[in-house]
Amino acid sequence: MQIAYRARDITEAHIVAGFLEVHGIESYVGGHYLQGALGEIGAAGFSNVHVDDEDLYRARELIREYEEGHSTATATSPDHDKPDQYARWFLLALIVTVWLLVQIY
Repeated sequence: MQIAYRARDITEAHIVAGFLEVHGIESYVGGHYLQGALGEIGAAGFSNVHVDDEDLYRARELIREYEEGHSTATATSPDHDKPDQYARWFLLALIVTVWLLVQIY
């Protein structure tokens, strides 16, 4: 077996392993016991996704596509600015309400 991906943590390793499984590549996540030994420190570099030797090239291609699609999907999301837009409208409504209350009293 070869290391196809070196994950930041065990959760990321399982996400990538699941992604590979969906695409028909059997994988194994290693580093469970090393991660647990360090506790809540948030150790990095101990979680690896392993695949069979003959699946290594295809797995790395899929992982590269996943990483490219994942980073662009979060950066170009059309709803990315929505919370900021709602905050602006809320502040405007609050200012108008306060102004009207001041004018009444």
